[in-house]
Amino acid sequence: MRYDETFANAKFIPGGDDYPPRWAAKAEAFRAASGGRFGLRYGPAEAEWFDLFWPEGDPAGLLVFVHGGYWLRFSPRDFSHLAAGAVARGWAVAMPAYTLAPAARIAGMTRQIAAAVTAAAAEVAGPVVIAGHSAGGHLSARMACPDTLPDAVAGRIALILPISPLTDLRPLRETSMNADLHLDAAEGRAESPALQPRRAGIPVHVWVGGAERPVFLDQARRLGNAWACPVTVDPGKHHFDVIEGLEAAESPLMTALLG
Repeated sequence: MRYDETFANAKFIPGGDDYPPRWAAKAEAFRAASGGRFGLRYGPAEAEWFDLFWPEGDPAGLLVFVHGGYWLRFSPRDFSHLAAGAVARGWAVAMPAYTLAPAARIAGMTRQIAAAVTAAAAEVAGPVVIAGHSAGGHLSARMACPDTLPDAVAGRIALILPISPLTDLRPLRETSMNADLHLDAAEGRAESPALQPRRAGIPVHVWVGGAERPVFLDQARRLGNAWACPVTVDPGKHHFDVIEGLEAAESPLMTALLG
C-alpha cells in the first residue's frame, strides 16, 4: 500500500524487534515489585480495565498513560515500567486497556479511553495528566477535544502530553493496516486531533523523538500548529526509545509532564 513504508518503525530502528520483549520483561518486573491494583473495571467489555500504580503516601495527582501499537497490538501490561518515574515523584499512574482492531473501531477506542480516564479520576484526587505514545498519543490527544471527557473530569486536566502521536489519520487509509482498522473518510477526519478543535482550558504539549521517521515529526508538528501548543523534539530519540524518559523521575520528559 502507498504509505506502508512511511509508517513503518521497527525495520528502521537498530534492534527494533528486540524492544517489545524487553518492554514486557521490564513491565513484569515492575508489577511484581509495585503496590499496584490490577484489573480495575471501567466498563463491561473484556478489555475495559486498567491497572493503577500507587506511590508511597497520598498521591499528588493522577497520570493516565495510554499505550500504543497502531491500535492493533500490545497491552498496558507491556508498559507497566513506564509508571516508575511518576510513582517516584508521588503520583498515581493508571494504565488502561482498550479493545484493539479489528474487534473495535478507533472511534470506539476513543470512547473507551474517555471512560477509563473518568473511572481512574474517580479513584485519585487532585490534578489529572494524560500521556500516550504513538496510537496512544492519538488517543491521549483526543481527550483534549470537546467531544470526549465529561466537564467535571476535563476541569481537572492539568496537561495532556501526546508522545510521537498520530494526529492526522487520513493517510492511514492507504496502508495495509486499514484492512483491520476499517477507517473510512468520515472517521479518518473525525478521529484526527489535528483536524478537530482543542477544548478551551486544556494545556497540551507534544513530544517527539528527533530521530523518528519523518512522518512522525510531521504528525507532531501538525498538532502543534493546529492547536498552537508547544512541540518538543527530543534529540536523538527514535520511536521506541522516546518513551524511556517516563521511567526516570527527573528526566526532561518527566519534567515536562509533571513540572
